[in-house]
Amino acid sequence: MNILAHLHLATIANSSLIGNTVADFVKGDPYRQYPNEIADGIMLHRKIDRLIDGFAEVKQAKLLFRQSHQRVAPITLDIVWDHFLSKNWVKFDTTQSVSSFNILTKQQIQPYIADYPEDYQDFMHAMWRGQWLENYASVDFVGKVLNGMAKRRPKLNLLSETFIDFEQNYASLKWLFFQLYPKMCLLIK
Repeated sequence: MNILAHLHLATIANSSLIGNTVADFVKGDPYRQYPNEIADGIMLHRKIDRLIDGFAEVKQAKLLFRQSHQRVAPITLDIVWDHFLSKNWVKFDTTQSVSSFNILTKQQIQPYIADYPEDYQDFMHAMWRGQWLENYASVDFVGKVLNGMAKRRPKLNLLSETFIDFEQNYASLKWLFFQLYPKMCLLIK
């Protein structure tokens, strides 16, 4: 799961949005670094990441990628799941649009963001500036994200090529998402 899914699942679980989004920027025991509410959110994020990797649907989805690209497939799948969530948002949240959800999450995070790591601040500001949550609905945006990640991290250069696997297996990945995501929503309630 990527940023949109983590924010959405945090909302469902009534968990800290900051904790759930800062998790990738925190090493070690979060309870030694942050208040319990934030640390609980970090732990929920980590739990979601562990759970998702164990689902049969994720294992099936990885097999849709060329064998030479399966090492980076989990990273691509995180982006792909956000694509399907953004594109099909109304099936999971009938109370607000993705755009409204983005505004709400910004209002809850922005006042406190200076208390967290600078790379987290940069990431969140880029997300809001680029309207990623809304733009994930676009297939072209998924390609841009994968290309950007591949350029920033040379060890992950194959990410840009996984876009081909995503496009070629779009219908199967969509089907797997609709099997997987409702289970995640129920598990974290």
